[in-house]
Amino acid sequence: MTNSSERILTSHAGSLPRPDSLLEAWRSQVSGNGADASAFEGELRRAVADLVRRQRDLGLDIINDGEYGHAMGGKLDYAAWWTYVFQRLDGLELKPVEEAISARRPRPEDLKLGAGLPQRRDYRAFQDAYEDPSAGITLGEFPNALPVATSAITYVGQEAVQQDIANLKAALDEAGLEDGFLNSVAPASCARFGNGFYDDDDELLWACAEAMREEYKAIIDAGLMLQLDDPAIAENWDGITPAPTPEEYRRYTRRLVEALNHAIRDLPPERIRFHLCWGSWHGPHPTDLPMAELAELMLEVNAGSYSFEAANVRHEHEWRVWEEVELPEGKVLVPGVVSHSTNVVEHPELVADRIVRFAEVVGRENVVAATDCGLGGRIHPQIAWAKLEALVQGADLASKRLWR
Repeated sequence: MTNSSERILTSHAGSLPRPDSLLEAWRSQVSGNGADASAFEGELRRAVADLVRRQRDLGLDIINDGEYGHAMGGKLDYAAWWTYVFQRLDGLELKPVEEAISARRPRPEDLKLGAGLPQRRDYRAFQDAYEDPSAGITLGEFPNALPVATSAITYVGQEAVQQDIANLKAALDEAGLEDGFLNSVAPASCARFGNGFYDDDDELLWACAEAMREEYKAIIDAGLMLQLDDPAIAENWDGITPAPTPEEYRRYTRRLVEALNHAIRDLPPERIRFHLCWGSWHGPHPTDLPMAELAELMLEVNAGSYSFEAANVRHEHEWRVWEEVELPEGKVLVPGVVSHSTNVVEHPELVADRIVRFAEVVGRENVVAATDCGLGGRIHPQIAWAKLEALVQGADLASKRLWR
């Protein structure tokens, strides 16, 4: 179920708060301190089952496993959506951060991405705020090591993805539900590794596309929906100094979209959701590229639905983009109508207003209400669940307005 002709459906972007017991189980598992594998698997299976029931009971329609099968080291973790692939790809070695960052091999014609947060234009414009621990800019902990490709990248996560699939399908069955989705990182956002093997970073990108295709196909072949997380499509813009023209950026980014489309070739678009965001860190974000410069490029991804930030104060006004950009027939928008970037819980009437704006432009049957980005690892669990409750209530109010 990806949309409805009777009411506004609800979903979310993927990551949901982990219980303390699961966080501790993951820390023990990753550290390799001799933790019992069967005990870990049991904890993970129970946590997913509890989470699926909670989403169902809250009234969410299109649900997932909260990304519980992706290792998260603490309650505040902005990187688990990407770092989980470190254990699922062969050919990578962890290196000191500076060494990994310096191991890049861009092609001469490529735009040059800065390495790390201090090279972002947002950071440079607000350096005093970023470096003031009392400013409220939340970044999480920085790793002391990052991966570098030192041999051919291949997918070795077959057992892990099958565990994710089995846990979600068992939880759905127990909850009396039929469908759900799993998250996977898209090639462009995956290929943020140092490059000590391939001739250039373009080869690294296509190697990641071929390797990750195995995960994408496994999820869809299992009868689940696939969500592709790809902040690189929008977020890279802020990491390029000086800023390129939007045309230059789209030309550079189109090859990332081509690699993604290659990775999902022959897979059913209606079972694929693409998630775009401008980076989920709690910062000022005035250097974000406007949605008007990205919407048509996003639609070039061969997906059936498109998830993106539309609730935070930097992007809420951009629903008007869809007055100018035509949504192709059969495609669905999944705008965020509650935000991960503030602790303020949105009022259901505001959520309904946001939904109705999109529905009146692209058609009520072409809108699914969701979150800007993942809530797990970014805001307190109590606040996250209050936001999801407001999302469900707001969608009910919007449905009453739109189908009255």
